[in-house]
Order: sequence, then C-alpha cells, then structure tokens
Amino acid sequence: MDFAYSPKVEELRTRLQAFMADHVLPEHRRWTRLAEAGTYPLEVIEPLKERARADGLWNLFLPGLKPDEPGTRLTNLEYAPLAEIMGRIPWASEVFNCNAPDTGNMEILHLFATPEQRQRWLDPLLRGEIRSVVSITEPDVASSDPTNLETRIRRDGDHYVINGRKWFNTGALHPNVRFVLVMGVSNHEPDAPRHQRHSFVIVPMDTPGFRVVRNVPIMNHHSPEGHCEVLFQDVRVPVTNLLGEEHGGFAIAQARLGPGRIHHCMRTIGQCELALELMCQRARERKVFGRHLSDFANNQDAVALSRLEIDQARLLCLRAAWLMDTNGNQAARVDVSAIKIVAARLQTTVLDRAIQIFGAMGLSNDTPLAYLWTWGRALRFIDGPDEVHLRVVSRHELNKAKQEAVDLSAYFTPPEPDDR
Repeated sequence: MDFAYSPKVEELRTRLQAFMADHVLPEHRRWTRLAEAGTYPLEVIEPLKERARADGLWNLFLPGLKPDEPGTRLTNLEYAPLAEIMGRIPWASEVFNCNAPDTGNMEILHLFATPEQRQRWLDPLLRGEIRSVVSITEPDVASSDPTNLETRIRRDGDHYVINGRKWFNTGALHPNVRFVLVMGVSNHEPDAPRHQRHSFVIVPMDTPGFRVVRNVPIMNHHSPEGHCEVLFQDVRVPVTNLLGEEHGGFAIAQARLGPGRIHHCMRTIGQCELALELMCQRARERKVFGRHLSDFANNQDAVALSRLEIDQARLLCLRAAWLMDTNGNQAARVDVSAIKIVAARLQTTVLDRAIQIFGAMGLSNDTPLAYLWTWGRALRFIDGPDEVHLRVVSRHELNKAKQEAVDLSAYFTPPEPDDR
C-alpha cells in the first residue's frame, strides 16, 4: 500500500499551487468586491480561464476524456489532491473548468448525450464557453428521495411539455449559463415502477415558460451565481432534447451524483486545511492575558484534533476515489456515502474551532471562515442529507452481517451453568 502521490500528480500539484498563488489568490479580493456589489466577476474569471487552459490545467476532473476533447485525463484518485488545492478559494474551480454543477452535467452528457447534444451542449461546456444548471430538488416534496419528484414532463407530438417548480438551482444567474438539465415525471401510469418514471430533458435558458423566480439565500448569504428557485410553465422543447432513455432519469441521476459528491468532499478537505492553517497562524500571533493563544491547552487540542480528523477524512476520500477508479462508481457507493457524511461534518467542526480561536473576527466577512462554515453546513444537505447516507452505510453493514452469518458466540464468556 503506497500513500505517496505519483510523480505525475506531484508535478500537477506543484503547477496548480503555483498557478493559485501567482494568478488566482491575487485576484481574490477583486472577485469578492465585485460579487458583493452584485456583479458576477467575469472580468476576473475569463482571463484566468484562458491562462489555465493554455497551461494545461483544464477539465482535470473527467476520467473519460477522449483524445479530441480539451483537458487532462485524470483518475478520481489523481484528481483528489488537485481538487483540494482548488477548494481553498471557493470560486477557483471555475478557472479550471472543474466547477459544480457543470462537472456533474458534463459527466452525464459524456455518458448519455446524442452526437447532436454533444455538439450543441457538451463541447461548449468542455471548452468553458458556457455554463449549465441541474434542476432536481423541489420545494414541495422531500427530494432526498428522487422518486418523490412531481415536476411533469408530458409528451405532445414531437415535443415535451414541462410543468413544475424547482429550487436550489446552482448557477442559474451566471451570465454564461445556457441550459438546464431538468428531471421530472415522464411516465404517468399509476402502476409504473418507482425507478422508471422519470426522465432528464435539456431546456435552453431562453425557452418560453422558463423563469428564475429568486435567488435563495444560503444561511443568509446570496451567491452571485445563484442557488435559485425556478418555474417551468408549459415549457416546450423538442423530443430530441431528451437525455438518455425515456423514463431512465433515476439511473442518470445516480450516475451523476457519485462523482459530484466526492468532488465536494475533495474541495472540503482543502478548505479545512486552509482553516487549520489560519487557526495555527492566529494562535501563534494573538496574545491574551500575556500569553499566546497557542500556549493554552484547549487551543492546542483544537489544532491537534483538526489535524487528525482532516487526515482521517483524506484517507477515506482517497479510498473512495480509488474504489471508483478500480471497480466503478456503483461499487464505491457506500464509501462515497461515508465520505460525504464525514467531510460535511468535518467542515463545520474544524471551521467552528477556527472561528472560536479567531474570536468575533471569525464571524465577519474579513476572513473566509464564516462562509466556509456556512458551506459546510449546507453540504450536509447538498447531494443528499446525512440521514440518507447514514442509511446507505448502515444497510450495507447490516446486510453484510446477515450474509456472512459469522458465529461470534465464542467471544462471549458467561459463567457455566454449574457456577451460577
């Protein structure tokens, strides 16, 4: 078992760290000012994207890249430490065309798109020319169970007609967004199998009847690209906009969520590393009652526990990535659920410690800590709440125990009957 990154990955890590330090970090303050003023900072993003693509730091997330497609083909295991580095600045992933939700959308377009759909939607996404949205979650049903979704997709001749309300559509306000991948009920037979009722359809943003209702704030924070509530009112698109097979949307959603979940975890680990670095710096520089904060045992414990927990999460994340690469996404389903739980909880825990060491400053926007804590809390819902992933892990463990049926009676040592 070798825990070292390969020479290839180490070389990419060095190049990516240098790019972040030389080009991305110096623009962070300007990006933030523009975003807070209500303008999506394309003037910051676009030049950086051109430079990243020219430097070969592009589409690093997609293992299935073909020779004629732009980007560097990496396995999930190779991508993990790079996603950590990007994650340190929340907007940086877009610079390298590795941002959600586009990564997940590119994954399923790569798997299911027709040649015409690839040319119109996937190729511009791979080149970073456009952005996209995925529209799954609904306000009126428990969307952690996708079979609950109620948005209706009805066939009408050579078109589909879509009606429904969705929310938390990330990126819907981005200036370059061009289409939505919407999941809805297409098989309306009452006795239809629950996992064969839904379809995915591509809806261009300028389609009549599609409307962005509002940008939903996340923990009182408005994202400049939006986590939006949207409305589909008699939206008509050609049947050629169907992604994959009709009524096969549930399987497509599962194919999309596996890589998307682990990408979030990779970025989260990078954000926790940043929080730990900031925590250590603050503890070493700040004095109270004549002593540095780092001299107090409770602060030393906060640093040590954070170090241990980040390293534990990283190992679990890398194992899940390795399993995806070697045995496929479905085989890694339990491990992905496990790291999804661990990483989200890690982020709120480590960030809470960092905020406490920073004091009241940690609650402000003068540091990245408050936002990163907020995102960690949101991550406990994004791509499935903790409870769903805990259920996946527990069912797997209980089923394994049932199938193995190991006799454990020898581990018990009750007194013999004559000794009672």
